[in-house]
Amino acid sequence: MSELPIRQDSCALDFLALGAVVHRLDPGVVPFRRARSFDVHVSGGEYNVAANLTDCFGLSTGIATAMVDYGIGELVQNRVRAMGVNTFYKWFEHDGARGPNIATVYSDRGQGVRAPVVFYNRANEAGALLKPGDFDWTEIFRQGVRWFHSGGIFAALSETTADLIVEGMQAAKSAGAINSFDLNYRAKLWAALGGIERGRETMSRIVSHVDALFGNEEDLQQCLGIADPHVDADKSKLDPNSFFEMIQQVVKKFPNIKMVGTTLREVYSSNRHGWGAVLWLDGQRIVSPACQLDVLDRIGGGDGFAAGLIYGLISQRPAEESLRLGWAHGALLPTFPGDVTMATLAEVESLAQGGSARVQR
Repeated sequence: MSELPIRQDSCALDFLALGAVVHRLDPGVVPFRRARSFDVHVSGGEYNVAANLTDCFGLSTGIATAMVDYGIGELVQNRVRAMGVNTFYKWFEHDGARGPNIATVYSDRGQGVRAPVVFYNRANEAGALLKPGDFDWTEIFRQGVRWFHSGGIFAALSETTADLIVEGMQAAKSAGAINSFDLNYRAKLWAALGGIERGRETMSRIVSHVDALFGNEEDLQQCLGIADPHVDADKSKLDPNSFFEMIQQVVKKFPNIKMVGTTLREVYSSNRHGWGAVLWLDGQRIVSPACQLDVLDRIGGGDGFAAGLIYGLISQRPAEESLRLGWAHGALLPTFPGDVTMATLAEVESLAQGGSARVQR
């Protein structure tokens, strides 16, 4: 059973996310400079977790986000609706020329020794305009929310988005919800707001309100200034020992944190990764199995892990089983195109229990 005090009474929402939604243009393995066509994926670190929890795991979820009244906004709304996620929109009017806009992410998947490439156009992004007071948290939380979630990319969008996260977390805590946060450090975003020191100051302020934290070793170092005790270029990325030692520094600095989880990834090529995950839960140290991934589209694996782990904890599964569900769902995500799940709960549970890729007849 989870050591987190997750509400077990009747709640309208199992999970509520706060963040920006984006649309990703994906030409597949073709470098974007040579692209002639592309698929459009709707994404966002916080939204992805909500969509995964609804579509694969059957939970009731919501997203509080910015929405713009133009064609791309309509596209995003249709995709969010198709995934079954409830919406709490702050509306912005598009001026017909300059925005505000739904941000665009450009990516190619890479292939073999050629790495994936991701770049952005977040100019005049509606999500960056969100600020405290834009959502009626009292009304949103009135019918019950078990878990509230946001992330570091949203925190880095503007001067006001971090304040909105804190406002949401304070309301969530008052309403009895768990607060979680995915550090997701992005140096280019923080550079525009004052650099790494400003990022650490902002992230530390947010994390002081957090119960459950997601973040890899780089996130802990860059966002919170936590030192890696084993600086060794030759060590395996799948070795959990240094991560657990870093967690001890995190919980000493932030005693409010009861859970830290992360994926462990060793990149051999764009299409071949080693994959594992670890969970620290109120003093317990739990390590997933390790496996090799054949990667189709690597975007979204971490959000897939977070969704599976959160599902396990909300549904009162044992901690080890919850970690395995996160590890398994995160492993399945890169086998699908796009940023959100196409897996079924049965597939996730089968892999978590030791299933294989043998043909199913």
